[in-house]
Amino acid sequence: MMKEVIAEAEAALLHTYDRYQIVLERGEGVYLYDLEGKKYLDFASGIGVFALGYHYGDFDDTLKGQIDKLLHTSNYYYNRPAMEAAGKLKRISGMDRVFFTNSGAEAVEGAIKTARKYAYLKDGRTDHEIIAMEHSFHGRTMGALSVTGTPKYREAFEPMIGHIRFAGMNDPDSVIAQMNDRTCAVILETVQGEGGIYPAEKAFLQEIRRVCDERDILLILDEIQCGMGRTGSYFAWQALGVKPDIMTTAKALGGGVPVGAFLMTEAVGAHSLEAGDHGTTYGGNPFAGAAVSRMIDLYEENHILEHVREITVYLEQKLDELVGRHDRIRQRRGSGLMQGLACDEPVGDVIAKALERGLILINAGPSVLRFLPPLVIERKHVDEMVEILEECL
Repeated sequence: MMKEVIAEAEAALLHTYDRYQIVLERGEGVYLYDLEGKKYLDFASGIGVFALGYHYGDFDDTLKGQIDKLLHTSNYYYNRPAMEAAGKLKRISGMDRVFFTNSGAEAVEGAIKTARKYAYLKDGRTDHEIIAMEHSFHGRTMGALSVTGTPKYREAFEPMIGHIRFAGMNDPDSVIAQMNDRTCAVILETVQGEGGIYPAEKAFLQEIRRVCDERDILLILDEIQCGMGRTGSYFAWQALGVKPDIMTTAKALGGGVPVGAFLMTEAVGAHSLEAGDHGTTYGGNPFAGAAVSRMIDLYEENHILEHVREITVYLEQKLDELVGRHDRIRQRRGSGLMQGLACDEPVGDVIAKALERGLILINAGPSVLRFLPPLVIERKHVDEMVEILEECL
């Protein structure tokens, strides 16, 4: 049956993904099942989306209940689920203003527009520059792609939006060297994901924050993959003590419901986007709002952050043991339940073998195995993952 479904998909869908030859049909807990009933331990969670796994608590009931009430209006009107979600998101982030989007890439687009409008209102210039990091990834829409620091993603779609400079992650001198009187923002992932799992160092972020404050340059932190509890704090910057002016979030925010957001401080919100500057048809709809609101409640009711910090210690221990046993693995790096094993050679064969044995992994660049399990995994799931992976290395 799977072959027929795959053939139909290949005949209809635009071929922008080299998909694995399975058809996933349902999920339960931290496992997925394909169309033929085969079971897979999920250590990718939809690229960091299913933070609570599948069918967690009463989350499904919340969504079903909202469907029965109201799915969508428009942003010409208020709706209670979005307002409740915004209030909870403000509380857990410490930010002041929220704009809901439908995806992470859209959130990055909004963050870029906010930074440019903030600078424009200061001096009326339209040639402001943004500094982004080499090897970064912020999305595939034109603005997000423009600040993505991997040339192969950009080259076929040039020209980009322009006035973008690139500097080295965790190299404050290289960032400062790119700054001038036209610089309006610095954007970076608090933990680089697609670029190979590189956490921002505390000293680096502190120095960039200091210089940005001195020059009235906005700091934008992309928390789309590393946020919503994945590193043991709601947002990775919170553990580092470096607050951004603008922050993006998505992926786990809606627990599988497509939703993102960009948030900002009151100082930025009061002097940037205003009525008519930005909009969205679907963003902040009641259904997405209900999802975000209940996700945050479930995190708090079930002590998810505490669990992530606890299980991280065990996962890191087991990954470090793999490094010690296998010469092809150079090092482990990451933060919380966003981990990578950097290898001496491409890891595509390892991922394929793991899939055959019932383990879902993804890569972060050609030679890094990426681990993004649901935040609710237990030690037994880590042990199961290691046992399967050991057979594939």
